[in-house]
Amino acid sequence: MSKSGMNFVFFFPDEMRAESLGCYGHPSVQTPNFDQFALEGVRFDQCHVQNPVCSPSRCSMMTGLYPHVSGHRTLWHLLRPHEPSLFGYLKQAGYQIRWYGKNHLYSDDALHQLLDDDAMRTPEEIKRQMLGDFRAHNPYSSNDPRFYSFLLKPEEGEQGLTETEINVRQAIRFLQSEEAKQQPFILFLPTLMPHAPYVAPEPFYSMYSPDELPPLKPVVAEGKPSYHELIRSYRHLDEIDDDTLVRIQATYLGMISHVDAVFGELMDALAASGLSDSTTVIVSSDHGDYAGDYGLVEKWPNAMEDCLTRVPLMIRTPNGCRGHSVLEQVELFDILPTVLELAGIEAQHDHFAQSLVPQLLGATGDLERAVFAEGGYDGREPHCFEGDPVRDDWFATNPQSYYWPKARQQQERPESVCRATMMRTLDFKLVYRTEDVNELYDLRLDPWELNNVYEKPDYSDVRRSMESALLNWYVRTSDVVPRDSDPGRFIVKGAGQDG
Repeated sequence: MSKSGMNFVFFFPDEMRAESLGCYGHPSVQTPNFDQFALEGVRFDQCHVQNPVCSPSRCSMMTGLYPHVSGHRTLWHLLRPHEPSLFGYLKQAGYQIRWYGKNHLYSDDALHQLLDDDAMRTPEEIKRQMLGDFRAHNPYSSNDPRFYSFLLKPEEGEQGLTETEINVRQAIRFLQSEEAKQQPFILFLPTLMPHAPYVAPEPFYSMYSPDELPPLKPVVAEGKPSYHELIRSYRHLDEIDDDTLVRIQATYLGMISHVDAVFGELMDALAASGLSDSTTVIVSSDHGDYAGDYGLVEKWPNAMEDCLTRVPLMIRTPNGCRGHSVLEQVELFDILPTVLELAGIEAQHDHFAQSLVPQLLGATGDLERAVFAEGGYDGREPHCFEGDPVRDDWFATNPQSYYWPKARQQQERPESVCRATMMRTLDFKLVYRTEDVNELYDLRLDPWELNNVYEKPDYSDVRRSMESALLNWYVRTSDVVPRDSDPGRFIVKGAGQDG
């Protein structure tokens, strides 16, 4: 059983990058509830994910393991019953797990082990959770270059509730119930917004004028891996001659403001429940979004720009620091040992994450810590690529789907989604690829990652040092050995022989 009785609320919007929140420095966005929350707890300024795609990022977060350790690098390979994970430990310690939102994390068998029958949802409920009542449409015809931009418009008239509102209201009902007081809980809210497509209900859809926003990160003509040009080509983004990309950014910010407003409702309900003094609240996300930057939309499996890997991480815990900012780098999967320590539970498997409890109590981070992310697929593993005809995934194989260009690109140009690994320090970022352009950025001079200096002689020492450190990291994290051992390592004399 848990030793602490600590409750946890985990608010986890999908695809929400750090730089687009007010408390992370955005000059235009309105996120008053996130900003207030940052003042009430600890804000980690440089939290980076372990993969730029949702499922592998979530698997790492739940296990403290990098994607390469157990093969969790695709949308299709989720945590299975035999794999140790944060929620498994909490369940074993007597926690009730309340989950409202998308999965993209546990296999069906593992999910049934974690959630009680009354916590499971029917297919109809799951569909409504995923889509909500909110309705939108693509205003562009299929021959318009904006058709695959992910930019939608809300339908006129009654717009209905978004899935974020539906899931948070279910969470609020739980906080108001007697069940919330009966045993420790973790309330997990992996909601969909601000994930593409880009659309939000009014007034959020029209909240930001493109003319009033900071400039987008520009298209980079040289030094970028091939997926930059190919995404723009396959989606016809390079044919757009109006302000669509800036409008995408404006809409993305509106989606975040909508999420912020719903988060405010959740925090009000937690305060009214009387449970705040025994509840740790965590706000983060699985990865970011291009949202028009570099002339791109959504994300890409082996892309490592900060707008994809850097996510918010804010934690408020009873008796923790208020208004403390940790400027040193951390990794998203540090959530695993942090929650376990706060709950008084010891992990029973080896992992690579670090507890952030000292920082929650006022300590600084590790100035020398590097963070790592990896993604992409190798040509020998066709089952990993989107658009695989064996899966016959409608989203990837239907030309009317926003994901059709993405699947075509991966099938036709697999080198553009080759395996890649990122190592980031506070000063430099290295991205090593197996079949495409390698990248090195001097983040001190080039925080937007516009000038790839990998081949520049002046940076040869930095490159060699980081590549050596990257190799060392791979050797050190290549696997984990189970803590228990197996009997039967000796051959039984005479076994299988006659006489």
